[in-house]
Amino acid sequence: MAVDDECKLKFLELKAKRIYRFIVFKIKEKIQQVTIEKLGSPEETYDDFTASLPADECRYAVFDFDFTTDENCQKSKIFFIAWSPETSRVRTKMLYASSKDRFKRELDGIQVELQATDPSEMSIDIIRGRAL
Repeated sequence: MAVDDECKLKFLELKAKRIYRFIVFKIKEKIQQVTIEKLGSPEETYDDFTASLPADECRYAVFDFDFTTDENCQKSKIFFIAWSPETSRVRTKMLYASSKDRFKRELDGIQVELQATDPSEMSIDIIRGRAL
């Protein structure tokens, strides 16, 4: 599975410059390559992010989550989310599952990984709980 250089460049911009809130990645099956499907601006929310994931297709995504600790410190963590809804095609789920670790290695700086098959498995409360 190839990874488009743009995926790595935009991830570095999210991580270092914080010019994106999230990135949604898609595997183009015909060319066997991971590409960018959507870039979320810094003003976009977690709800905007979850709305950009298709209900019946797999995706990879990274989300830059800002939060405040119990000690009142502002922090952020970069989440890698493997979105694999139950309703997606079995072949597609297998392709995303088998390519995940290879793709994740290309993105240096992932702090938390989450696998979700249903929106409830990646609710904001789960994200917040994993960040702390």
